[in-house]
Amino acid sequence: MQYGLIYLSIVPLREEPAHRSQQVSQMLFGEAFTVLETEDQWLKIQTEHDGYEGWIQALQCVLLDAASFQQHKQKQVQFTHEPVTTIRRNDKNSLLHLPAGCRLAGVDDDKFMVGNIQFELLHSIYLKKNNLFRYANTFLNTPYLWGGRTHFGIDCSGFVQAVYLQNGIQLKRDAWQQAEQGTAVDFLQSALPGDLAFFDNEEGRIVHVGIMINNGQIIHASGSVKIDRIDDQGIYSAELKKYTHKLRIIKRFF
Repeated sequence: MQYGLIYLSIVPLREEPAHRSQQVSQMLFGEAFTVLETEDQWLKIQTEHDGYEGWIQALQCVLLDAASFQQHKQKQVQFTHEPVTTIRRNDKNSLLHLPAGCRLAGVDDDKFMVGNIQFELLHSIYLKKNNLFRYANTFLNTPYLWGGRTHFGIDCSGFVQAVYLQNGIQLKRDAWQQAEQGTAVDFLQSALPGDLAFFDNEEGRIVHVGIMINNGQIIHASGSVKIDRIDDQGIYSAELKKYTHKLRIIKRFF
């Protein structure tokens, strides 16, 4: 079995092994994966953090054997939490600008390794637990991007996954997968700040998710990350003057 680590800021995870194939998610710097199969310059992978599958280019990662991968997993991990954190790749004396949510393993005196490549933080970061809504609000006005996971483009499930990650909770990648986690809340009126609300389409499939601010407001990614009104019927868009998402279920994770 072969494993790997991402050593670029953001790498598209594609549905098929082709540049024209749609992005289904993104891999961020320092994230690990298992190689499932190879095709020319492409690797089909399963992500370590949420079990998602897709294709990346082999040139965008460092490959590890089982022993090296296990050694890597023993290292303490820090997450970047600012929209941009700058690091230096020391062998090339070049800079990388990392989005929030990247994983820096084994940082010592601001230096750390990804495989056999040494990187250095230009400004120290510290482990901290973000206030959920303070962090969620940093994404306001971020444009919607299918498969996106950063402040420069994000989708609805990527948004709640990113916010929860910074508060110590690992969610699955897609909204329908996240809806299978957590504990159900019986009524909207019983919702607490931080609960997740899920919405379905006409076929009953979960297609959207957002974070409850209170039992009358929700922050979610739809067009952009924004705050809208919610009631028993669903999300009401003041911009469009209509309901845009039909409420299905509310789940609690804390």
